[in-house]
Amino acid sequence: MSALISVNVGLPRDLEWQGKVVRTAVWKRSVPGRVMARRINLDGDGQGDLAGHGGEHRAVMVYQLDSYRYWETYLQRHDFEYGQFGENLTVDGLSDEEVCIGDRYRIGGALFEVTQPRVTCYRVGIRMNNPQMAALLVSHKRPGFYFRVIEEGEIGAGDEIVKVAEGEERVSVAEIDALLYLPDHPRDRLKRALRIPALSAGWRGSLKALLDADDKGGNAGLARSSAPPPAWSGFRSLRVGAVRRESVDVLSFVLESDDRSPLPAPLAGQFLVFKLELDKDSAPILRSYSMSGPQGAGTYRVSVKRADGAGSRYFHERIQVGDVLQVSAPRGSFTLAPNDRPVVLLSAGIGATPVLSMLHSLAATEADSNREIWWCYGSRNGGEHPFALEARELLKGLPQGRSLIAYSKPEEGDRLGEDYDVRGHLNLSLLEERNVPKAADFYLCGPVSFLADLTTALKAWSIADSCIHSETFGTESAITPGIASTTLVQPHQPAGTVGGGPKVFFTRSGLTVPWNERYGSLLEFAEACDVPVRWACRTGVCHVCESGLIGGTINYAPEPLDRPSEGDVLICCSTPLSEIELDL
Repeated sequence: MSALISVNVGLPRDLEWQGKVVRTAVWKRSVPGRVMARRINLDGDGQGDLAGHGGEHRAVMVYQLDSYRYWETYLQRHDFEYGQFGENLTVDGLSDEEVCIGDRYRIGGALFEVTQPRVTCYRVGIRMNNPQMAALLVSHKRPGFYFRVIEEGEIGAGDEIVKVAEGEERVSVAEIDALLYLPDHPRDRLKRALRIPALSAGWRGSLKALLDADDKGGNAGLARSSAPPPAWSGFRSLRVGAVRRESVDVLSFVLESDDRSPLPAPLAGQFLVFKLELDKDSAPILRSYSMSGPQGAGTYRVSVKRADGAGSRYFHERIQVGDVLQVSAPRGSFTLAPNDRPVVLLSAGIGATPVLSMLHSLAATEADSNREIWWCYGSRNGGEHPFALEARELLKGLPQGRSLIAYSKPEEGDRLGEDYDVRGHLNLSLLEERNVPKAADFYLCGPVSFLADLTTALKAWSIADSCIHSETFGTESAITPGIASTTLVQPHQPAGTVGGGPKVFFTRSGLTVPWNERYGSLLEFAEACDVPVRWACRTGVCHVCESGLIGGTINYAPEPLDRPSEGDVLICCSTPLSEIELDL
């Protein structure tokens, strides 16, 4: 017979950790008496990071006494108290191997339903004074799970836990956790899990991504990029041939080879990585910028918006014609799909750059076709609208070229019907009103909120996931939910949609992040998380299998090396990884 041992609650508070201020409610304390379980959480409880915790499907976190005993032995600790693992309910029974997604339990006056395993974050490591704890909970297969509240009511320590209904498909918490994080993803089991109505939307999306990746012949997060290998390894010197103003806050920089021989043609939508030496006394920084120009020019163009970031300031304040920069080869897989479907290019702000490159490609290849091409762009006003004339000229060369420009705050000189088409923001209603074709490939690039809103709307419009291609682009610093502002950039989840691949554990940083196939390598992924790294090799060549592909390569060493030496940690790009743990 299962029983409720302790009810634990806690409100968010700020604390210092590793030089930053963290807002967290991971400190849960056992409370006497009875507590009201409500739809979102328990009375007296809260979450410091509402993006990663809380909400209807993660209202109440459950952890088991059996796991307490396990960790006491494993960690050789005897100082645990109820709520030690950030759980709301400490229970006797209800093991992860036995409890199934969709199971319903009556506890006191409330009715609960199991929705998903607990996804651990670094805050549990803070609570346990062990930064590896988040990784250990997953690798030892003891995550715990979440309840949602079906019927509100009072609960208290000592209440019996009675199962009143079984979840459809009978998939346990442990099994569904393994489906996402272990190497095997049998199609029949993935489909079975996706049939569970109670499964939370986040887990449903991750499992669907695995199923879609399998349809394409790969494992999400581990499949090599569809883009060709980079044209050169590492960085090479390129000279700034021209600097052009595109709007009040955007400058374009044209890059050429030293001898002005043509540079290798990129794919439309790809980006460049710059190694910028801000001063002689500090290490170089890496910054990525999408290319915005045509593919056959023999030069590369990047366009940078002025912002508070060090890279943006460097480009706007210091780079002049004739300067030499260290630049990677074009890379990235946010590129045009090879088909003849209609194309809808949706962007906002500086997110226009990669889709403008796509428009150049379409204008060069579709000038004599009747393929429908839509250029949809959102800006604040005409002064902040880069590439306006350039885009109009490119569309004139497309027989079925269409334009939809939205200004959220047009100025007095902005002309409705000439400079812009509608006042407001790009949204699904506008696309429907303008008869934008549903049978199209949609390419989205812009700030996180723009991307999230339009992606959700397109899916609600019954656009298949395979027809929605996106890349997050913005000038804001990446944000770790629950981290107060500091002068240091702290490790964080990468901006944009959460990945559906295996977990990557940055143990020193206390960060656990699902792999996202948007990134060409684990190096790029770590840098997107602002994890401090020291790499043996930045060329993208795997020194284990000598494949020369960036795949999932990590070559780590205490100091930069041309090749690894004894004691270095090497992860081969061809290794079938289910979890990746790095001492970073």
